[in-house]
Amino acid sequence: MKVVLFCGGYGTRMRTGTPGDAPKPMQLVGPRPLIWHVMRYYAHFGHTEFILCLGYGAHHIKDFFLNYQETTSNDFVLRGGRIELLSADISEWSISFVQTGIESPIGERLRRVRDHLDGEEMFLANYADVLTDAPLPEIIDRFAASDAGASMMVVPPSDTFHCVELGEHGMVGGITPVSEMPLWVNGGYFVLRQEVFDHIPPGGDLVADGCAELAKRGRMLAYPHRGYWRPTDTVKERVALDEAYSRGERPWALWERGPAVRTA
Repeated sequence: MKVVLFCGGYGTRMRTGTPGDAPKPMQLVGPRPLIWHVMRYYAHFGHTEFILCLGYGAHHIKDFFLNYQETTSNDFVLRGGRIELLSADISEWSISFVQTGIESPIGERLRRVRDHLDGEEMFLANYADVLTDAPLPEIIDRFAASDAGASMMVVPPSDTFHCVELGEHGMVGGITPVSEMPLWVNGGYFVLRQEVFDHIPPGGDLVADGCAELAKRGRMLAYPHRGYWRPTDTVKERVALDEAYSRGERPWALWERGPAVRTA
């Protein structure tokens, strides 16, 4: 199944600490950028055909893969000055690099790669900057068994704020962490059918237009996930991920646990 990755936004909240004009998915977690971790997640389950929706800072992403160093994350033997890899990351990957505009919303970026999805009844999509340990085969199977036009992984809010219940005269009736409220937010992992294109206008958004219209029609499926899920909207969140990686705490790196059961 093909994987569309949206990796052309400005990532303004990540500007501090970003080298040059690199887009947010190129921020490092360990020795590799965020987009690599997301791609390894999909490849772990056998999905190795990627379509990168490029925009701002596209040359950083192109250069990374054009000059990819397998030795950074793989064991190897140096014999007689020649490198013999003991394993490889991207040798089986197919990556299409598509310029989808500097200012384009997510929905418009998806529209601009539609030709690359011809013949695909279903395909995967992702913001390329969120890490998770979600069971991808189960997500796909549940969607395939439905007749929905799109599926969105939803997660509890990750904010540390507290919701305050106000009573009469300003008295507080209760305080609840937002993460414990009966609320769900967009987790950024999608399974889509071609039908989604019918509801995204030129210059439109994937969620606000495409998914919202499908929801109105009763054709939007949610996959609730309460496991590991970490966004990287700010420098603080990215640094926390990098520090966790250094400590060996990387629940999203399912490929480090051995082979996965793969879906077609």
